[in-house]
Amino acid sequence: MSNHGKDQIRQMVRSRYKEIALQGVNQSSCCSSSNGSSIPSDFNKVSSKLGYTNHELSSVPDGANLGLGCGNPQAIADLKPGEVVVDLGSGGGFDCFLAARQVTETGAVIGVDMTPEMISRARSNAENGGFTNTEFRLGEIEYLPVADNAVDVIISNCVINLSPDKPQVFKEAYRVLKSGGRIAISDVVATTEFPLEIKNNLGEFYAGCVLGASSIQDLELMLKQSGFVQISIEPKDESKEFIKDWVTGANIEDYIVSAVMKAVKP
Repeated sequence: MSNHGKDQIRQMVRSRYKEIALQGVNQSSCCSSSNGSSIPSDFNKVSSKLGYTNHELSSVPDGANLGLGCGNPQAIADLKPGEVVVDLGSGGGFDCFLAARQVTETGAVIGVDMTPEMISRARSNAENGGFTNTEFRLGEIEYLPVADNAVDVIISNCVINLSPDKPQVFKEAYRVLKSGGRIAISDVVATTEFPLEIKNNLGEFYAGCVLGASSIQDLELMLKQSGFVQISIEPKDESKEFIKDWVTGANIEDYIVSAVMKAVKP
């Protein structure tokens, strides 16, 4: 893909999430097309299907949970007090605030998002919630505004599939992680080839966390080529129950599934 093509995808995704940041979303999940359900979301109900507990849902500032994602990455990250965490595509800050409680005031959480409106929303949420160990930086996950060897853990929730340059995302993750640092990511993976009717609707399906999904084999290769070891990508077949609601009538659960992705920097 040309640099121009990659930038077109980024602009399309940025526009989509700008709208979500400013207005919320009128569908079952932010990871779905703009032609989803017209019934306003109960974001806590959506997130409970993704693996969040009632305690987690009630412990973040109002407006942080936008129903984003396809899993619960901080629940699999085994976060410890004092660790430094980066969230790729942090949105309204939901996963950052949950991680911040686990790393305590001795640790820190950095959210990175390429949408200015999301950054503003997350910063406001942090202030309203009294979170002093979180910060939110504007930037692309392919070019992280984070120093080398500075991070213990990288989390992300259904965002890497949106990148038009996934190998670069993993190279950047490797760069900013300390030796022994790890990734704990929830994302969607492709289980079979997409039909033409989906491939031909880039605008509808890419920003909806569908067309950008890579196969497990391709992701494993990207991680290995970036230098990661102890690579594990575990698909969650039960996720089809909520993925089927992302796009009405498209049966996208036949082509993608949520997965847990872990790896370590030697």
